[in-house]
Amino acid sequence: MKAMENYLNHKTLPNRSSFELPQQLAKQLGLHFSNPYLLVRAFTHCSYLNENPEVLEDNERLEFLGDAVLNFLVAAWLYHRFPEFPEGKLTSLRAALVRNEQLAEFSRQLSLGDAVLLGKGELDGNGRERAGLLGSVFEALIGALYLDQGLDSVQAFIEPLLQDACNQILLQHRDVDPKSQLQEFTQAKGLGTPQYRLVSTSGPTHQPLYVVEVLIGDEVYGIGEGMNKQAASKAAAQKALHRLGIA
Repeated sequence: MKAMENYLNHKTLPNRSSFELPQQLAKQLGLHFSNPYLLVRAFTHCSYLNENPEVLEDNERLEFLGDAVLNFLVAAWLYHRFPEFPEGKLTSLRAALVRNEQLAEFSRQLSLGDAVLLGKGELDGNGRERAGLLGSVFEALIGALYLDQGLDSVQAFIEPLLQDACNQILLQHRDVDPKSQLQEFTQAKGLGTPQYRLVSTSGPTHQPLYVVEVLIGDEVYGIGEGMNKQAASKAAAQKALHRLGIA
């Protein structure tokens, strides 16, 4: 209770109801933070900070830390889980497991978006549903959990998620770069090289959303979204593969 009192005395949140959103979700997930400041910070988006100057910090630093923790733990988990896989296969699997789209899916599974503290503009723009935001919140939660409880707790939290996701990735061959896979297919069929075209860019400058389409010949075979052109191009290639019945 002392930690709770100290937290509220610092006026890091404008009201108790905002504080309770992450607390309630953490309880549902079986997470018990000794430092509630870390938990709430993990769910504080920069747009909320901009509209509530009494809040001390958003979740971007925790996101940075969580990204590093995830990369290490996922690599270690894969190393022990698949002793027969060579380095290249382990690397591609790790990339598939820690890419933003997969982290956003983890967030959806855990309903993390419901507890994110957002500014009015982000709320009006369906910010809780944006993959970029959801992936970042998952990383921030991992960073907060690491600081509060250490690597063992983070490992126990993510391993069930990794197991299910990894099975699906291997089943659907999603560890293979979709752009390379699409190009190999089109060239083998004499269809030439796929072309990628930027359709639009939207969203705030700190979290832009790119939309890219992929063309085979003159026909659009897939449209993808991402936080950068490369991610959007990969998403478009994946859609094209699905349309072609390859993935």
